[in-house]
Amino acid sequence: QVQLVESGGGLVQAGGSLRLSCAASGRTFSRNAMAWFRQPPGKGQEFVAAGGGTDYADSVKGRFTVSGDNAKNTVYLQMNSLKPEDTAVYYCAAAMMWFPGRSPSQYDYWGQGTQVTVSS
Repeated sequence: QVQLVESGGGLVQAGGSLRLSCAASGRTFSRNAMAWFRQPPGKGQEFVAAGGGTDYADSVKGRFTVSGDNAKNTVYLQMNSLKPEDTAVYYCAAAMMWFPGRSPSQYDYWGQGTQVTVSS
């Protein structure tokens, strides 16, 4: 059974940093088949970054960086210079194909999400 488990969320002041982790089990995924999404309060789900680090949302470009550890089947999202508008539940997702893109509908597996709250 495939599972994605996110961790690393929390409360941080504006300008601070957090690193999220997404550990996959039950199947080995290429980073190119994974991505980070988020859902701000009262809003829909939005793409944040591709697991391979090849694509970032404009709102996070230059502040967020994706990396990975193939041996641990884990991808990370390093978030720097956090802003209150980054407050959201962050999700890790994985697809059965490479480069699935920005649409949530292209992803087959989802983690439970981790809350990130940025105070002003």
